[in-house]
Amino acid sequence: MRHARDGAAAAMNAASRVLVARGKNEPQELENPDVGWGQRAKDGVWVPTKDGQRIHIGLDVGAGETIAQVLRPSLRVYPGVDVDTDIVAQTTANGIRLLTVIHGPDAPAEFRFPISLPDGLALEAMPSGGYDVVHLRYGATVGRLYSPWASDSMFRQVKADYVLEGQTVTMRVQHADCFYPVVTDPHYSR
Repeated sequence: MRHARDGAAAAMNAASRVLVARGKNEPQELENPDVGWGQRAKDGVWVPTKDGQRIHIGLDVGAGETIAQVLRPSLRVYPGVDVDTDIVAQTTANGIRLLTVIHGPDAPAEFRFPISLPDGLALEAMPSGGYDVVHLRYGATVGRLYSPWASDSMFRQVKADYVLEGQTVTMRVQHADCFYPVVTDPHYSR
């Protein structure tokens, strides 16, 4: 089994390589006092909406007790959250990224993110494959979970999508026959 520090370094290296290859249009890591991370993976993160409310995005992972390795206030790594899987969690100016790093074929193909919304907000599926957080009274979009992308170590696109089961968004990643590590990016922004 990998040492947690080695896992964090491998996850950071894989995520960094893919983000650099994707280019400058990626959301940049930035401190955001409106984002509140939990200490353990299962604690998830509280993120702001455009109307001043906060929603909770959970990380439903096999090793939910995994403690975050905080590298700086806007960057943390949850090493070994599941078989052959790490999460590199970034705070951005308007939300978060949950860069999920899949290291091998034994890693899960589905990752669950339970979402808790305050009264008056709902998730609405978008044609892009993402979900908008919608204010029910006004019909306004106050947050967005962008459609996931995934890339293998050869920078080839890997099929990834979301399905909604109740209040849980499940990201499905078809990583069989890929070159590892595979990096995928659930990304929320207000």
